[in-house]
Amino acid sequence: MTEPAISVRGLSKRYRLGAITRHTLGDEITYFYHKLRGRNAAEHMGKIKAYGEHSIADHDTRNGSHDFWALKNVSFDVQPGEIIGIIGGNGAGKSTLLKILSRITEPTEGEAFINGRVGSLLEVGTGFHPELTGRENIFMSGTIQGMKKAEIIRKFDEIVAFSEIEKFLDTPVKRYSSGMFVRLAFAVAAHLDPEILIVDEVLAVGDSTFQRKCLGKMSDVAREGRTILFVSHNMAAVQQLATHGVVLNKGRIVFNGTISEAVSHYIKQTEQPLKHRLKDRLDRQGNGRLRFTHIEIENEKGMPVERVLTGMDITIRLHYEASESIPDATVDVAFNLSNSLGLVITNLNSSDTGLHRAPIYKKGSFICRWPKFGLKTGTYKGALFCSINGEIADWMQNAIEINVETGDYFGSGKIIGRSQGDVLFMHKWESESSL
Repeated sequence: MTEPAISVRGLSKRYRLGAITRHTLGDEITYFYHKLRGRNAAEHMGKIKAYGEHSIADHDTRNGSHDFWALKNVSFDVQPGEIIGIIGGNGAGKSTLLKILSRITEPTEGEAFINGRVGSLLEVGTGFHPELTGRENIFMSGTIQGMKKAEIIRKFDEIVAFSEIEKFLDTPVKRYSSGMFVRLAFAVAAHLDPEILIVDEVLAVGDSTFQRKCLGKMSDVAREGRTILFVSHNMAAVQQLATHGVVLNKGRIVFNGTISEAVSHYIKQTEQPLKHRLKDRLDRQGNGRLRFTHIEIENEKGMPVERVLTGMDITIRLHYEASESIPDATVDVAFNLSNSLGLVITNLNSSDTGLHRAPIYKKGSFICRWPKFGLKTGTYKGALFCSINGEIADWMQNAIEINVETGDYFGSGKIIGRSQGDVLFMHKWESESSL
């Protein structure tokens, strides 16, 4: 049986809030021994173990400090060539886990076995010396990873081309913007032949073009049989890249399985039931001249429905109350819809369809008619917006929700699944001879 690239057993990390750790000289010697031992073993089999428990337990508890477990009893294996998405909300322990696996911090309990050379990109600035130039940092990073100078030289031009910072290569990196910094850091981490690549949310610093470039590079690395651990809040990127997912919540693993199942589990755990009654919502912006009160969705017969079938003709009624009647107002009403990954699928705006002026009543509604509803199975949520005479009257995030079930959109008797995207468009196919 193939040996795992990473094997994590009972990994825990404890912080003492409100106190500063006091290490003895013996603790520090033990610390540097483990760091040195781990670095030398990284080319074959590295082992990260908990140490210094005595010093951690010796905190003065009289100052009101208390324990916080960033990770607690985490265990999993990663096989060579696997791409693992580490998923979880803020404070779930994702970054702490990656820092332990990258030997930036030590665990409090448990151990991890690392089988291969690790390249990591966790935070902007990690592993780079600010006073050194980009060129010097490339060679320093390669040397730290155990590469010979000839190997670094062989990859040098490729790194520079990918990072797109050739003009600033001999400038100290302390003068780089965060975008330039992360471009070079990722280029170094991905191109210096790591057997295991660990990447945190730091890619969010780059622009969208660079993010796509990074995802493409990580896909190339994976096809070469290397292992990737990838943390991101962008579920679309995680699903695109990863084959397997680990979901963390409050420092513990709550799901370990395929990436699609992991993303579904994470979304369900974070979803809050959305109330269509909006009158009492306080998290809204605008001058209050108009306030949305509730939303109704009707089928083609004008009957209210809780769920919509793909292909159905629907009407969306946005009910409101206004502080005064305005016989003829410049009005802009809109809502958008995002899929379960948080990607905006569409935006429906009254002004786009030619409705620029309309009366405002003390109590009334805006009506959006949506023939042949084209979204596939799922739950879609979005923001709600209204401006009157150029001023925002009401604006709420996460205000509208449409639950969709599979329907026969084309009338062909065939149900279209989610694998080809979220949106359906009416179209027809024909065949003709070119003779």
